[in-house]
Amino acid sequence: MDTIFAVSSGQPPAAIAVLRISGPHAAATVEALAGGLPQPRRATLRRLRDADGALLDDALLLWFPGPATATGEDLAELHLHGGIATVAAVERTLASRPGLRRARGGEFTRRALENGRIDLAQAQGLADLLEAESEAQRRAAIASVDGEISRAVARWLATLAGIAARIEAMIDFSDEDDVSPADDRQLDAAIAAWLGEVSALLARPTVERLREGYRVVLAGPPNAGKSSLFNAMLERDAAIVTPIAGTTRDLLEARVIRHGQLFTLIDTAGLAVETDDPVERIGIERARRAAATADIVLWLDDAPAPADWPVTALHPRSDLPDRATVPAGRIAVSRDDLASIDRLWQVIEERAAALFAIDGALLRDQQRAAANAARESIERDGMDRDLLVRAEGVRYAMRQLAGIVGADATETMLDALFARFCIGK
Repeated sequence: MDTIFAVSSGQPPAAIAVLRISGPHAAATVEALAGGLPQPRRATLRRLRDADGALLDDALLLWFPGPATATGEDLAELHLHGGIATVAAVERTLASRPGLRRARGGEFTRRALENGRIDLAQAQGLADLLEAESEAQRRAAIASVDGEISRAVARWLATLAGIAARIEAMIDFSDEDDVSPADDRQLDAAIAAWLGEVSALLARPTVERLREGYRVVLAGPPNAGKSSLFNAMLERDAAIVTPIAGTTRDLLEARVIRHGQLFTLIDTAGLAVETDDPVERIGIERARRAAATADIVLWLDDAPAPADWPVTALHPRSDLPDRATVPAGRIAVSRDDLASIDRLWQVIEERAAALFAIDGALLRDQQRAAANAARESIERDGMDRDLLVRAEGVRYAMRQLAGIVGADATETMLDALFARFCIGK
C-alpha cells in the first residue's frame, strides 16, 4: 500500500500548516527528513532536510506508531511554518521519495474505515460534520462521529441475535411440545421493545432534512407585502420591491441561521385569482407547490388561506392607520417595525424547535431506509405465528441493519462518500 501525505490544516499561507503522512513508509520518511524518530505522541522540535541535506524548515514533529492511530497505520504530523513556499518545498521532497504520493480527497478517513478505526456510520457523520452550517447540524453530526448511531445499531443487532436464537430454540423443540404460550409472550414482548426503540430514532428528522432547514414560505395575493417582509426578515434587500403587482414572478430563496438553527425563507409570486400571463401562471403554480410542502406558511392576506397549508396568519402593514386593529388569531407585522419582525421570528423559532427537537444523532436518508426496512420486516414477518417465517424476518432485518455500519458497503458507495471530503482529511 502507498504511503500518502497531504496538508490537513487548510491551504497556506497560514501561521501553521499541519502536514500528515500515513502508511508503511511513514517511519522511514520521518527518519530521512528529521534524522530519526521522536518519542511517540510527544511534540518534538526538529530540523527537516531534503535528500541533499538542505534545510527545509524547523518544525514540530509528532510520531504516532500504528495501529492505534487515526488511520490505523503509522502516522506522522509535521507542524510547519505555513508559508506557501515552505509547504511546497516539503511536499516536493515527500513526493520525490519512492512509495509516497499525495493523498486523494477523504483518503485518510477512508483508511480509518478500512482499518477498523471507525465504521461507515461514523465516516458519514464526519462528512456531515465537515459540511455543517448550523449549530444544530454540528451537534447531530458530532453525535454520529462519536458513535451514537453505531452503538444503537449494535444494540439492535444484539437484541435481534438473541431473538433469533430464541426462535431457533423454539423451532428445535417444537416437536417435543416444550414450547409454551409463555415462550410466545416473552418473544412478543422482546420484539415489541425492539420495535419501540427503533421507531423512536426513526421518528426524528433525517440529516438531509436538518440540512435543508425549516422552510418558511411567504404567500398571499399580489402586492400583499411579501417581498417587503422577506427583506425585513433577512435584514437586507434580497427581493425587488415595487408598487407594481406581479413584480415577483418566481420563487426567491434565502438561508438564515438564527440561534444555531437553519431557516430557508421563500418569497413567492402573488396568488392572483385569474391571469392571462403564462409566466405569472407558472409562478403561481410554483408558489402553491412551495406552500404545500412548507413547514410554515406566513399568510399575508385578510382572506382565509387554503385549509391544507400549515398557515400562520399575519396582519401585514400593521403600522398604517386603517390597519391598527389586529384581528384575533393573527400576528401584526410591519417592515418598519423591527419589534414586530422580532416577534414573528420568535414564533417561527418556537415552531422550528418543536420540529427539530434534536437530542443526539440523526439518521441519514440511506440509514433511515435501511432501519425502516428492518422495522417493516419485523412488523410483517417477525410477529408471524409461523416460527420459520419469524426467523427469516429477523435475518433480513439484521442484514439491513448491518449495512448501516458498512458490513455490505460497495466500492461505488464508498467512492461517492469520500469524494465529499477535502484532501488531507
